[in-house]
Amino acid sequence: MENEKNEVVVVDNYFTGSKDNLTQWIGHPRFELIRHDVTEPLLIEVDQIYHLACPASPIFYKHNPVKTIKTNVIGTLNMLGLAKRVGARILLTSTSEVYGDPLVHPQDESYWGNVNPIGVRSCYDEGKRVAETLMFDYHRQHGIEIRIARIFNTYGPRMNIDDGRVVSNFIAQAIRNEPLTVQSPGTQTRSFCYVSDMVDGLVRLMEGNNTGPINIGNPGEFTMLELAENVKELINPEVKIIHVENTPDDPRQRKPVITKAKELLGWEPTVKLLEGLPRMEEDFRKRLGIPKKA
Repeated sequence: MENEKNEVVVVDNYFTGSKDNLTQWIGHPRFELIRHDVTEPLLIEVDQIYHLACPASPIFYKHNPVKTIKTNVIGTLNMLGLAKRVGARILLTSTSEVYGDPLVHPQDESYWGNVNPIGVRSCYDEGKRVAETLMFDYHRQHGIEIRIARIFNTYGPRMNIDDGRVVSNFIAQAIRNEPLTVQSPGTQTRSFCYVSDMVDGLVRLMEGNNTGPINIGNPGEFTMLELAENVKELINPEVKIIHVENTPDDPRQRKPVITKAKELLGWEPTVKLLEGLPRMEEDFRKRLGIPKKA
């Protein structure tokens, strides 16, 4: 939207999204919002499609696994059908979850992954793997211009407060003065990319000439205990850190190799975790109505 050449149509069914996130643009002459589910065909005229639709938090995708796989498979088929009809370029936000619980560390784009096809997370992991397959098949068979980003953990303002993802969990717990719940063993690692860096990477991928897949994420790797300690120190040094049981098939390690993004897109993240967390805290405090103690 900030590039005045663009007219933007947002399509959302509000399964995990919220209209509140778009209030600044509603009514703007270059902006249009459509309540629509991508599992149904969509007939509009566009030049570029950013296909980001899918619940991405374990709480949401395990709440409705069938909906999740439909979004990934039928939703992607519908968006590719739209791209084919109108000659649009389409970008899929795939995920580091296509690597599953990796046997290779860190993960580069040539790694095929280690995924359980029948686990509770499979609707998401395998759903995104099928979405990537569909993208390449439409590209090879119909000449569709495709772009695939494999997104690693991303965080920032406007996330759902009770999202179930680790950064939003810890920040909300610290603000509410609740214990930070670290899933056992706490040594599992993730790499966290701030949302503005992620958006920059996606735009560069869309505007560039590479189909991908390209990893977009921050290679700074933290254990869950380290993240909890950081949040505690920044937000509420009084809170306890407790261990809870883990979910099945939880990957032990996550760290992107971003050589491709650097070389092909000229992209690398600039916002460090300790800069990003306070921005998210400020947003969460505002929405929870819990000001910082003087």
